[in-house]
Amino acid sequence: MLKDNFTLVIKFTLLGFSEVQGLQIFFTLFLAIYLLTLLGNAVILFTIRLSPQLHSPMYYFLSELSLLDVCYSTTTVPKMMAGFINGSQSISYQSCVAQLYFFHFCGGTEGFLLTVMAFDRYVAICNPLRYSSIMSKMVCAQFIAGTCLVGTIHSTIQTVLTFRLPYCGPYELEHYFCDVPPLLKVACADTSINKVVIMINVGVVALCCFILIAGSYAHIVATILKMRSEEGKRKAFSTCTAHLIVVLTLYVPCVLIYLQPATTNSVQKVMSIFYTAITPALNPIIYSLRSEEIKRAMKKLVFRKVFC
Repeated sequence: MLKDNFTLVIKFTLLGFSEVQGLQIFFTLFLAIYLLTLLGNAVILFTIRLSPQLHSPMYYFLSELSLLDVCYSTTTVPKMMAGFINGSQSISYQSCVAQLYFFHFCGGTEGFLLTVMAFDRYVAICNPLRYSSIMSKMVCAQFIAGTCLVGTIHSTIQTVLTFRLPYCGPYELEHYFCDVPPLLKVACADTSINKVVIMINVGVVALCCFILIAGSYAHIVATILKMRSEEGKRKAFSTCTAHLIVVLTLYVPCVLIYLQPATTNSVQKVMSIFYTAITPALNPIIYSLRSEEIKRAMKKLVFRKVFC
């Protein structure tokens, strides 16, 4: 049912964490986390780009993951840091639309990319003799293009359905960036369609991706346990563990936020910080620490730059 007290929206006010005292101290903390995100993912990207031994499907997908993490964090974290200094702040309607679109594009693309990465590990460990023929450069390019296409469809649906709604004043969002749940709370129309789409788009799709990932790893674990080489087991488990950690840090907070309508604003904001700021900073550390190939490639690059 449409309410009467709405006008043309020019801007929204992001309340952020304005109810918390002494926010300035968090600015330095999250500035450090953001710089770590940029630096860590840049190191991963350049290491893969400059190391011929890393020019394989697994690391092509890891390059896309690093690029998405930079975009993911850049879409939200700078605005959050500005809120730590200024308290509540305004964002124009057009900027809000753009922020929500790119946020969901990066998140949706990353979710499907992690599914593709699980399939890549499945082929590499369970069908090593056919790996080169199955995961060719053309197939990798198609997978990467496919994840971006699916991410585009996901973000377009969320953006169009969210901003077709009229909004009621005072246009204050209980969040530090424009996202679907806080926008639905200030809408002046029935949002049941949006909630159903969220349930299908986030719930069902995420569940299907998670089932595919779990199925891939069930076969992977069964294959690893049959290996005779302890070194082979250790290397396989190391690579797969890094990927599983990244999967859990993305999927768990998203499911808790988008599929738990009764979640409080404070819990939503804290969980959002985890996957918009902390996870993109942790991913390069997780992969660089768990992958012996990346560590060896980094050492070679440093040695080459120092002594040449």
